Amino acid sequence: MFRYLLSVIVAIELAGTLAMTSDVACGAEGNLPNIVILYADDMGHGDLGVQNRESKIPTPNLDRLASEGTRFTDAHSSSGICTPSRYAMLTGRYHWRRFHNIVNAWGPSVFAQDDLTMAQMLKAHGYRTACIGKWHLGWDWAAIRKPGATPMKVKNASVWQADAFDWTRPIPDGPLDHGFDDYFGDDVPNFPP
Repeated sequence: MFRYLLSVIVAIELAGTLAMTSDVACGAEGNLPNIVILYADDMGHGDLGVQNRESKIPTPNLDRLASEGTRFTDAHSSSGICTPSRYAMLTGRYHWRRFHNIVNAWGPSVFAQDDLTMAQMLKAHGYRTACIGKWHLGWDWAAIRKPGATPMKVKNASVWQADAFDWTRPIPDGPLDHGFDDYFGDDVPNFPP
């Protein structure tokens, strides 16, 4: 059963413009099917040309990918915003049992130690996993914060500046700590670092 789940998760952000990712390597074994999830913010069912010939957005590469594979078009999200819906997709858990909001800039991970992600489950069954694009599920920023660093005050809020962090160290509690073999992307693209 697990062999028919995902080998690669590709998260792309659609917030005004369509960001296409590059080709991604597939399953670790030749007999495992390759499955790609394109998880997009703010994309309607009729935005792809393959689903709506009247679409105002040219999507020839996604149309070709959809026509050559299997499409699942009756899906439901646990939330209309990115962090909760991504968390629910990766864990199979309702986000509202733990949180309701999005992760803000420099926000901590939404995952608990015992959360099993789809990527972790797939790795246990021989898959190689990758996450490309927007993560927006938090990281352990405190682990790379420089000793003695203090946030700036901006309009009654404390804001961390990029120079408060040691960028030579790996940032824990991100995609690589939650089952992904590879990650290429950003944390919170709608907030400045």
